[in-house]
Amino acid sequence: MPSTKSFVAVTKRPLSNQLGARRHQQEMMNTANAPASAKKPPTVSWPQPVRSYVQRAFQDEHQIPGIERGDIEAKLKQTITQANDRGELATVDWDHLPLPQQMIQYERSDLVGLPGPPAPVWQPEPTRSELMHPDRVQLIDGGSSTSKKRKSSDLHGGSLEDRVSQAPPWRPTNHRDALEDPVVSLTPAFRSRLSVSPTRNSGATSRPEVSKSYHHSSKRQRRNGGAGWGEGNRYANMRSQHDEVPPAMPTGPVVGRSQVLEKKYFRLTAPPNPDQVRPLPVLRLALDHLKRKWKDENNYAYICDQFKSLRQDLTVQHIKNDFTVHVYENHARIALEKGDLGEYNQCQTQLRALYTQTGAGHPMEFKAYRILYFIYTCNRTDMNDLLAGLGVAERQDPAVRHALNVRSALALGNYHRFFRLYMDTPNMGAYLMDMFVERERLSALANICRAYKPTVRLRFLSEELGFESDHESLKFLMDHHAQHLLEAREDGYRLLTRQVGNLFADLKRQAFSRVDIKGQL
Repeated sequence: MPSTKSFVAVTKRPLSNQLGARRHQQEMMNTANAPASAKKPPTVSWPQPVRSYVQRAFQDEHQIPGIERGDIEAKLKQTITQANDRGELATVDWDHLPLPQQMIQYERSDLVGLPGPPAPVWQPEPTRSELMHPDRVQLIDGGSSTSKKRKSSDLHGGSLEDRVSQAPPWRPTNHRDALEDPVVSLTPAFRSRLSVSPTRNSGATSRPEVSKSYHHSSKRQRRNGGAGWGEGNRYANMRSQHDEVPPAMPTGPVVGRSQVLEKKYFRLTAPPNPDQVRPLPVLRLALDHLKRKWKDENNYAYICDQFKSLRQDLTVQHIKNDFTVHVYENHARIALEKGDLGEYNQCQTQLRALYTQTGAGHPMEFKAYRILYFIYTCNRTDMNDLLAGLGVAERQDPAVRHALNVRSALALGNYHRFFRLYMDTPNMGAYLMDMFVERERLSALANICRAYKPTVRLRFLSEELGFESDHESLKFLMDHHAQHLLEAREDGYRLLTRQVGNLFADLKRQAFSRVDIKGQL
């Protein structure tokens, strides 16, 4: 009976295959019996007032400068979304509801603390706990407190035609990404006051542009439960200072009436009081008084404070004459003597303009200081600009010629000439050269150690590097950790240049890498 055996072999299927077939049949039956409503999600019908509201929001005559289209779309999205979630699409008065750009304008004016148009009463954003609470705060219009959770099938289910037909009116064709922000609503009391929307060409007060950082900070405040989102209504309580614009600070000159010679310096945070400002005759007496005190006491902290107060009184009274130049020059020289580059540069900057306006003072002296300062800061760009503006007569001035020779010696690597110029510096240029002479000594010492082998006399180093004595040169070497390279002989100390290696070259590199340019012009 071969046929019987083959039939039995065919009918003996594995148990797992039989169970799988039964499950497949059950699924097909469930699919066939499923209602038609499960296949197609319900469509949302947007009322015509909502569509008209969206159209008005994007009309050119309703745009407000400083509010971008993306912000309008976000505010429009949050307004319509929550109205739909609360079932208020038919109850909200869309014809008199402020446009999204108006809502953004109110929010920004309240955030930056500027006076603006009267703000409507807004309902604060409900938190997650309030959404879940049965006694949740409702909209001022009395809308429903229930919120429907949107399913994924509502966003992506159905055909393309169905999704387009149920899409919100703010994105009928372009399918922009939605933002999930809550909605705010208006009370009927303010709808009549806002029946006419401010347009670009109307007489409404224009608001200044507000950066996006203010918008982000307001969002952070809402997320963190910051001030303005607690009791009551954030927009209902407008601050009283919004009603008045603070008076502008006067820009005209002040005529001083104070008769005191000494006055502490205070940074101005309000219009200057004439009773606290000294007139020009008193300022002249005050300068002579400060000169005497500087010679007698040499207290730089006190003198600097008094000179800054003196300069401030000159500035608020718009005094720009030869006396003003004299004040700034004296302060700059004292700052140089004490190594205060910050105050020196403030004076130097003002002196450049005063020399052009008044023609008084010592412009060549301070132009030489400026050249030496650029050497100290290694500012080649400004140095080239300064050299290009020097005339023939200016180059012949002794102070300017000396500063140009210093620059030339360093550019050529002629350290012998540089230190001869350092020992014979006119005016107060030596104070500026003191700021970079140490690094030039390290540079020259590195070259000497490569050229002179195996030793070099300490006396020779003192003469070449501009030291006044062998004791100073010995201290310089010890300060830079070269004492182990010194050898005492009958004719004095000698530096073992053969064993120096890269010591001074590394010190030179470090010295040039940490130039202090505090108060650079």
